[in-house]
Amino acid sequence: MFDVLRRKVGAFKSDTKTLILERKLDEKSLEKTLQAFELALIESNIAVPVAEDIISSVKAELLGTKIGRRANIDEILESALQKAMIKVLSANEFDFDEYIEKAEKPVNIIFVGVNGTGKTTTVAKIAQRLKKQGYSVVIASADTYRAGATEQIETHAERLNLKVIKHQLGGDPAAVVYDGVQYARARHKDIVLADTAGRMHTNVNLMEELKKIGRVTSPDLVIFVDEATAGNDAVERAKKFNDAVGIDGSILTKVDVDVKGGAAISIAHTTGKPILFLGTGQEYDDLVKFQPKWLVNKLLEG
Repeated sequence: MFDVLRRKVGAFKSDTKTLILERKLDEKSLEKTLQAFELALIESNIAVPVAEDIISSVKAELLGTKIGRRANIDEILESALQKAMIKVLSANEFDFDEYIEKAEKPVNIIFVGVNGTGKTTTVAKIAQRLKKQGYSVVIASADTYRAGATEQIETHAERLNLKVIKHQLGGDPAAVVYDGVQYARARHKDIVLADTAGRMHTNVNLMEELKKIGRVTSPDLVIFVDEATAGNDAVERAKKFNDAVGIDGSILTKVDVDVKGGAAISIAHTTGKPILFLGTGQEYDDLVKFQPKWLVNKLLEG
């Protein structure tokens, strides 16, 4: 009997000690810091709905969590926020290099996006990267609407010693990509990179042209290209392109001039598709494989 009593008293003392040393995180203890973090996310060019979703997930994870009396709530929240953002950026993670290595050749890759975001230069950067890995590359100039577009991609191709498949101005973009794939297949080339016309996501006719390219050429990958500096505009565009043609991933340009980079998190969250690469300058080698932890650390440091 005394043994049982001693055990009960010991348990009571242990529980009392736990109550003294621990506390539960509740709405009141989290509210102020969560609001500050949400504002910081929005100021880092993360779209408002995305910032709200991230904060909500952090709140749901931490509510009711027991922490030490002397624990720093801000540090606990920052750690949870970091994990939440990395989770968003790591969703549907996709290894581009591994895919290219294992895919049946030729691999047909279509690049989409609006004018002025660095899409054509990005095509050249990817071509350079693939060449360095030992692949043979063909470029299809499917921007048949803009005067000078083919000349621009031909300039890049000449510097990189690559073949360009082209049609006359105003020609059918789907036919250009189709011819590019047939050329690659006949000559045992590994990759076809198709540079499509930059188009506004609100232009129904041009979006229909992209859909036609998809139907005619069955691309293996559709990659959306936009500026890291575009913020919420990039998010809306990524969503529209994904809804229309189904993108497989995104590349963000001009990261070197963007001190925040929140667009990456917004695009990944909105489309559910991974960020593949970041453009960090104007040279052909200024393209880095995307690392979620790197961007999140950059955001939190800012």
